[in-house]
Amino acid sequence: NSVMTADGLADPIGFLIICCVVLIGDMNRGVVFPIMWPLVQELGGDAVWLGYVVGAFSFGRIIASPTLGKWSIEFGYSKTLVGSTTTMLIACLMFAQVYRVNSLYYLLFTQMMLGVGSATLGVTRAFVAEITATRQRTVYIALLTAVQYGGFTVTPLFGALLMYALQDNRYEVGFLVIDQYSAAAYFMALLSAATLAVLMTKFQNRNRTKPTKRKASSRTSERDELADRTMFCGITVYDAALLGCMLLNVSTKGSIGSFETLGISFAQSHFNLEPETAGMIVSANGMIGVIALLSMGQLGKYFT
Repeated sequence: NSVMTADGLADPIGFLIICCVVLIGDMNRGVVFPIMWPLVQELGGDAVWLGYVVGAFSFGRIIASPTLGKWSIEFGYSKTLVGSTTTMLIACLMFAQVYRVNSLYYLLFTQMMLGVGSATLGVTRAFVAEITATRQRTVYIALLTAVQYGGFTVTPLFGALLMYALQDNRYEVGFLVIDQYSAAAYFMALLSAATLAVLMTKFQNRNRTKPTKRKASSRTSERDELADRTMFCGITVYDAALLGCMLLNVSTKGSIGSFETLGISFAQSHFNLEPETAGMIVSANGMIGVIALLSMGQLGKYFT
């Protein structure tokens, strides 16, 4: 059951494991970022197909997120995260076979399965909310967000290095075929397997409990009264704020998705950059972004 704490984290090891789950979830987008456009071209696709492939990952997250959230309530965090990480591991192994299968539809399916396996953002944030004190909750949620952001924007470096090291080389190890397209997937499969092992051996399961009802303070009552006021458009202030956050999320994720679709092809066509070079540039800028995100607290003290 959830253990609330007056200060700090009730489960520091659990928080680190959750960070690993979030990290590998978005690494599945970041590591393959440099290779996705060349892979689609090798399979006979164009920029439209690349958009479908990128969208398939997000579609998998959309369809799986509500179910995983429900399962975390019914079965607990541990079983839910073990199930999703297992799905991610299988999907990574499937992605490694895309070039051999030579089918764009198979690539679409594997991308959707990767999205399903990484659709745990709501579950992981709920876990962090339960193990942190109310006054420090925003800090740890922000740290988790920085980990997620870094998983996508910094890790293209790994995909770029693998692509640069292998290029047109091809190695057979037993039944495994390692080339510039499958190496990233096998790399992610190893990380998924390691995370799965940690989840099964070190993660302390928690079942969600309904919070006990307490008498609301006068300040809380005033805040709730303001949130329940109906605006001129017929919705409450709370619903308007929630809708605004959703629209903001759609706009930011939409711009990221557009860049994910067009970034490598644009770099090739307009700047004559190789995919691995473009991936390294994206990774370097992503690292700057992560540092800036982690520095917001300190920057806020000087620029309030």
